[in-house]
Amino acid sequence: MTRIGVLALQGDFAEHIAVLARLGVEARQVRLAEQLADLDGLVIPGGESTTISRLMADYGLLAPTQNLARQGVPIWGTCAGLILLAKEASDLDSDGLAAMDIAVQRNAFGRQVDSFEADLDVEALGPPPFRAVFIRAPVIQRVGPQVEVLARLDGGLPVAARQGHLLATAFHPELADDLRFHQYFLTMVEQPVKTGAEREPSASGSH
Repeated sequence: MTRIGVLALQGDFAEHIAVLARLGVEARQVRLAEQLADLDGLVIPGGESTTISRLMADYGLLAPTQNLARQGVPIWGTCAGLILLAKEASDLDSDGLAAMDIAVQRNAFGRQVDSFEADLDVEALGPPPFRAVFIRAPVIQRVGPQVEVLARLDGGLPVAARQGHLLATAFHPELADDLRFHQYFLTMVEQPVKTGAEREPSASGSH
């Protein structure tokens, strides 16, 4: 059975676990480095990015998670998880994973009261549009040449991207009644990309 870890230090990890259970996947809460062993994929959920990064350092999880990324284990970051995956993150005063060649702006839309929903056209998922929930969401300001943009807001801001075995969404798919992003991540787990052999970017990934 596919084994997916969900980082469970802070944030909405329980919602991800519930969606994965609906898809028949064994989901493991990860709080310690040894719990990363034998995982087929890892989800880093939304929450407070500074808090999560500090707790990852305190619990000795930063280096082992970076090793997973280097080994080609699929990792998906949602909202705060996107910030932690990024090589560049504005105003993050502790170390992230610096694994994905993107630059992000934290809290790009303001405070929690400025949360919103939007219909996103995501070619990788097919129709209909994906109803995305944005809560104190970041945005992707820059993507590297090996990064494919999967979805943009109407104004053109990237809010979902993939770099080989790394997936990042600025919104919270676990809060939507739509399983397609979790299913998409599971296809990445089932068809892993070899380390160093990233996908060629599509036209949507240009910047």
